[in-house]
Amino acid sequence: MIDTRRLRTLRAVADHRTVTAAAAALHLTPSAVSQQLVALEHEVGHRLLERDGRGVRLTAVGRILLGHTNEILAQLERAGADIAAYTTGTAGEVKVASFATAIGLVVAPAMDTLRDKEPGIQVRVLDAEGDQSLTMVLDGAVDVAVAVEYRGAPAEDDRRLSRIPLYSEPFDIVLPRDHPLAAVPDHGEEVAPTPERDAEMPPTPEHDTGTPSVDTSPTSAHDAGTLPVVTPSAPERDARTLSVADLSGEVWIGPYPGNPCHDVIALACEHAGFTPEFAHSSDDFSAVVALAAAGAGVAMVPRLALRGTDLSGVVIRPVPGPERRVFAAVRRGAERHPLLVPLLHALQDAATALRQAPSL
Repeated sequence: MIDTRRLRTLRAVADHRTVTAAAAALHLTPSAVSQQLVALEHEVGHRLLERDGRGVRLTAVGRILLGHTNEILAQLERAGADIAAYTTGTAGEVKVASFATAIGLVVAPAMDTLRDKEPGIQVRVLDAEGDQSLTMVLDGAVDVAVAVEYRGAPAEDDRRLSRIPLYSEPFDIVLPRDHPLAAVPDHGEEVAPTPERDAEMPPTPEHDTGTPSVDTSPTSAHDAGTLPVVTPSAPERDARTLSVADLSGEVWIGPYPGNPCHDVIALACEHAGFTPEFAHSSDDFSAVVALAAAGAGVAMVPRLALRGTDLSGVVIRPVPGPERRVFAAVRRGAERHPLLVPLLHALQDAATALRQAPSL
């Protein structure tokens, strides 16, 4: 009989690639992790890991067992959800990891909704970037991640996670006011729109007032229409739209490597035929805008991250293409848990309200 605790250890090592990192995620000592892996190898009768530089990787048998591990652990999550549902499960704590903008846009409104509808559910929020929050869910440190699609994210069909699409937003180019690309448009007077004043959501059908379902179907670049998308308002369309290629050779300001937005920006630049030179780095977009206002460089910022930011020293230009695609993720099987279902519904409702809002 294979011990499921050892299967969790195997998955942690597969995720983190080193015994030390897996031990930290599991709150165990490296020695304890090594002992569990040795015991698991004895149970299976095959080697599961091999050295790979300074880390480890799964053997062929290890990869086979990992596939079954993901299914087994997902089924255990479902079992726990069903048991909790049977015993009502209407009171308890749910931990949510989310990046700062989404905390304000969807997590906080969802908490406000739950306070009235499900007062027994206590939500604890941790500020974490998308790459961190997904790992926290897989490690069991939190129950829900509100994350961003990026190249390093688990694939949409990853057996470990269930995804719930929330919203999508474009990036805007942020320029110093004296930058050549910030010139007055040829066909009208100068326009320096701000997201607070001008960016509007597209109209949507009347919101269904019935009980919402938690849609966990995967999303891709081909079905962006399934997500609420922030589109440029009329004044922004009058302003000169720039392409990413227009910024080739510029000095850049942006998030640190590892931040999903850094990856989105770098990928957009790669598609435009150049590699951006990031001279200044900050994960705080208000700091990024302040640096642009000081003439330190140019930036691309998710539109909703500009809300509440001092834009007096910069010019904002829309840019087609790059998007920040936001979703919630839970461990596969846990989407049925009675503590999580109301929260996931509330997150979806908050995302719908973004689309229905007349202005941002």
